[in-house]
Amino acid sequence: MAKGLGALMALLGIATAVLVLFVVALAYLVHAFPGDAAEADPLEMVWAGLMHALDAGAVGGDAGWAYRAFMLVITVCGLVIVASLIGIISGAFDEKVMQLRKGHSLVLEEDHTLILGWSNKVCPIIIELATANESRPNASVVILANKDKVEMDDQVKRDCPRLGATRVICRTGDPRRVAELQLARPHLARSIIVLAPDGAADPDVEVIKTVLAIVSDADHLDQVPHIVAELSDPANLEAAQLAGQGRAHWVVSQDVIGRIIVQTCRQSGLSVVYQEFLDFAGDEIYLEPSGRLAGRTFLDAQLAYPKCAVMGLFSDGEPRLNPPPGTRVGEDDQIILLAADDSEVTLGRGPAPQPHAELVDEVPRACTSERVLILGVNRVLPMMLAQLDEYVGPESEVVVVTPEEPPASPGLTTLAVRWVAGDPTKRSMLEALGVGDFNHIILLADIDRYGADRADSRTLVTLLHLRNLAAGSELDLNIVSEMLDDRNRELAEVARADDLIVSDKLVALMLSQIAENEHLAEVFTTLFEPEGSEVYLKPARHYLDLSQPVDFYTVVDSASQRGETAIGYRVAADAHDASQAYGVRLNPEKSEVVAFARSDRIIVLAEN
Repeated sequence: MAKGLGALMALLGIATAVLVLFVVALAYLVHAFPGDAAEADPLEMVWAGLMHALDAGAVGGDAGWAYRAFMLVITVCGLVIVASLIGIISGAFDEKVMQLRKGHSLVLEEDHTLILGWSNKVCPIIIELATANESRPNASVVILANKDKVEMDDQVKRDCPRLGATRVICRTGDPRRVAELQLARPHLARSIIVLAPDGAADPDVEVIKTVLAIVSDADHLDQVPHIVAELSDPANLEAAQLAGQGRAHWVVSQDVIGRIIVQTCRQSGLSVVYQEFLDFAGDEIYLEPSGRLAGRTFLDAQLAYPKCAVMGLFSDGEPRLNPPPGTRVGEDDQIILLAADDSEVTLGRGPAPQPHAELVDEVPRACTSERVLILGVNRVLPMMLAQLDEYVGPESEVVVVTPEEPPASPGLTTLAVRWVAGDPTKRSMLEALGVGDFNHIILLADIDRYGADRADSRTLVTLLHLRNLAAGSELDLNIVSEMLDDRNRELAEVARADDLIVSDKLVALMLSQIAENEHLAEVFTTLFEPEGSEVYLKPARHYLDLSQPVDFYTVVDSASQRGETAIGYRVAADAHDASQAYGVRLNPEKSEVVAFARSDRIIVLAEN
């Protein structure tokens, strides 16, 4: 019985044969032949006995009482054997179904996107991959995590309702173990995303061990696809790079979120721009071969695409965002551009327009001191302070309000940090701080102290207090709020957050983008670091004569004269309208004529 289904069926077969042969032999010895005949063929009697063992109804056609008695014995014993056979087969079928429900079977898919580990980033990643795969037939996403398969399936169905043709296959297993990792066939995947599992004591170690398991498979070492993995602590990056052996791109979530929050707090509307860069729903970043543009200038490339916003060049494995307008495009270069879809990446017919924008006198803004109020602390704070120190002018100050012991501050050269003990959710605390005296206000979600849901609730309460204070005194507060759960976004929008950073979702979006195109890892790194060119929203009046409408070709030319790259604009009248993307218009069609108002802004890539 311990040998499984095959052995049990063989045992029942032998028992049936012994039963039939024994009873038929007895019947033959006492001359109990069918119909009380004087003689019968032994083989025919054996066959008839076998039919009686398998079919209880066969006894009804027998003749001769002695023969009927022997066949009745075979029939009764046959009922027991057949019932046992049915029970064994049913049990084996149920066991197989249970094994399938446990998710321990081999994945049959190829060219799939493989997600290793389970966290609250899984569903946003699946939704983004489904959007990216709308034009790909038979697209599939495979998830391997140390979690019950039924629970994973249920959550995917609940939180990812519209996936189109993309199929999601979940398997239960420990991705750190090579044998269990092979269930998902990583060597046949098109890309691999490694997530830090929820609730892990040291998530970075879990991720590093998973990447080690992938690259240590000697049988498929040359077939490992590109890997994108998540880290939370920048201090673990060096060890992670050693583990990845040059095959993995690492996204340091603290670093990404900290940079985005710092840049966004100083420019309202920037969070919408970054959201557009990172998701597949609107315009996203593509890398296109230079083709006919080889030998032309970067400005020519900007003007050659009527429905794409050119951002830079990708040369020798390195991105160059906002190169000088006279830079020549090389034959091996790729053009970095924004487009609504890859089908929109087409050059215009005929020669590109040659606008001649008149340079508008701009008064350079002096680098002044800034005051920043940070309400709450988390692991991102030290890196944020270091980033702010590189942007702000002399004599700038940061006030950090926290109910607990403050973390250690990094070495700062320009920025002064003052710690205030208090609960930022208390209105009396906010009134005592004088929030109207600060240029920027940042609300941080403290997941380590309160957990994700409670941390978001505290952020919402603080945001409501700030908005009420602003309404009562007509203050214009520039507030950046960090949320952890995207489901709380609508509540924060009701509370009128100027800029909203859903940290986990932004990291999930970046992981999805890099999984689809590994070169975007370098592009995003360059885009978010303080050195080089970054995204700025600058007053339209510094670029254009606002007395008459202009097309976006003119905007591109005007920005180019300042050594900048225009990629969109923001309409101030829609700055608080979520349905209008808070006024942000990335990658507008260049022939579109726009009448800019004095408060409108041009979105550019610039060094400062």
